[in-house]
Amino acid sequence: MQVFPGLTRIDLGEIEYDAAITAMQGWVAECQAGTAGDRLFLLSHPPVVTYGSRTSLADLPAAATGLPVVEVDRGGQATYHGPGQIVGYLVANVRERGPADVVRWMEQGIIAALDALGFPVVRRQTPSGGSSLVGVWTPDQRKIASIGMRIRGGVSSHGFALNVDPDMTAFDQFVSCGLADPITSLQVLAEERGELAPKESEVRDALAEALGAR
Repeated sequence: MQVFPGLTRIDLGEIEYDAAITAMQGWVAECQAGTAGDRLFLLSHPPVVTYGSRTSLADLPAAATGLPVVEVDRGGQATYHGPGQIVGYLVANVRERGPADVVRWMEQGIIAALDALGFPVVRRQTPSGGSSLVGVWTPDQRKIASIGMRIRGGVSSHGFALNVDPDMTAFDQFVSCGLADPITSLQVLAEERGELAPKESEVRDALAEALGAR
């Protein structure tokens, strides 16, 4: 089912995180005012760890790592962004859709995209009272995509981060998403199978197709 039938794909390059957040505020205002439709922005960031208000400070990287740390106004906990990772920001009217429905749609879209590329992945059900398992995982429970969103004034912002071929050592410097589960990437999965990983452009196309962004 097409959840956002008029969703427009907008490809951007690498953007400093602070600059992207400032731009996102403008994108949200346009959507709220009705001067722009639903949009999916695909981009990347220089290395940075972002975290929500519920994140334990013990989960964040130490200053000695040199990783910039930025508090953000989205759901979710500490997450790494960097080159080799595709970030998707959904700025869309969600007044007629529940937050859980939007997150589920995003999870299923990422799963469909990676399946089309030959990488079977799954979503996991968060246990009652347990840490959130929102995101996308390999069948052996390695996380490959994180999701953290904000909805204000009936419009969503932020979105997902999918690991294509980032610097995996960055994930050793902090506790990702408040979980002890290992993190992986398409590059790692491809190497385990003795194959070449898909190009980032191919992954962007697969994501846009699966999420219905034109």
